[in-house]
Amino acid sequence: MNTLARLEHVTRRFGDVTALDNVSLEIGSGRIVGLLGPNGAGKSTLLSLLQGLRRPTSGTVELFGGSPGDHHNRRMLGCTPQETALPPTLRVGEVLDYVGAHFENPAPKQELAEQFGFADLLRRQTGSLSGGQKRRISVALAFVGRPKLVLLDEPTTGLDVDARKVLWAAVQAQQAAGATVVVTSHYLEEIEALAERVVVIGEGRVLADDDLSSVLEQVGLRMLRLTTEHPDAVSALPEVVDTRAEEDGAHTFFVRDADEAVRALVHSGVPFHGLSVRGASLEEAFLTLTGGAGAQPVHLNAKGSN
Repeated sequence: MNTLARLEHVTRRFGDVTALDNVSLEIGSGRIVGLLGPNGAGKSTLLSLLQGLRRPTSGTVELFGGSPGDHHNRRMLGCTPQETALPPTLRVGEVLDYVGAHFENPAPKQELAEQFGFADLLRRQTGSLSGGQKRRISVALAFVGRPKLVLLDEPTTGLDVDARKVLWAAVQAQQAAGATVVVTSHYLEEIEALAERVVVIGEGRVLADDDLSSVLEQVGLRMLRLTTEHPDAVSALPEVVDTRAEEDGAHTFFVRDADEAVRALVHSGVPFHGLSVRGASLEEAFLTLTGGAGAQPVHLNAKGSN
């Protein structure tokens, strides 16, 4: 597997804020890699370094074996930023033609438009489109030049459920045709739908780097909220990962399997009331896995460049 991009002990600071803290990461060819983490975790900063838009404060960033700051090394790189900006007076087809003219062998316009679900918009001015329509076009533009590596930063921002699924299918088709894709998201569902390898980032550090199923086991926590006079007994149940006392006297218990945890709770005979169950947000799961907001993040089954 060829290494397309690499970060070695990279730190990036913005004044007193450390956006990335000693991150080492390799992106090999042929896969969809998900960068998963809450807002502000450092995902967009990492992509900006790979694009050559920023330089690391310390450490080394490589793109196709050289510096991302060298435009020759960016010729086979496709990108879609979080913010969508298209020339409002140009038609969609004209935008695709304009971008495609910068490449030796661009992808066919009609084929790309059909794949990303906007073939009926080719003659429309981009200024007349909805935010979701613009977003789909912006993501498609990242693939116009048949790049080897594509960086997608929060690609489904502003899309409804159906449009997200169309975009996911298009990205998977591009990967099957040979593109390596790195996609950032704070939606667990999105990474689960797309990625084969998942890198979890929190507070500027790599918390986990593994295949999808292994990472889901780490961040797919559920929360049982209940009131009991015996929280220590509930915390001792085998499914419970962590416990949080609430201001109203209730307790929240983080568990890996809610069904098993409830069964174990009932069988234990511990009296309780006011039971509710919900999924933990990624941020809540990260804080639990790292031992709290001030704790040092732990590396969970890190596999490097797989």
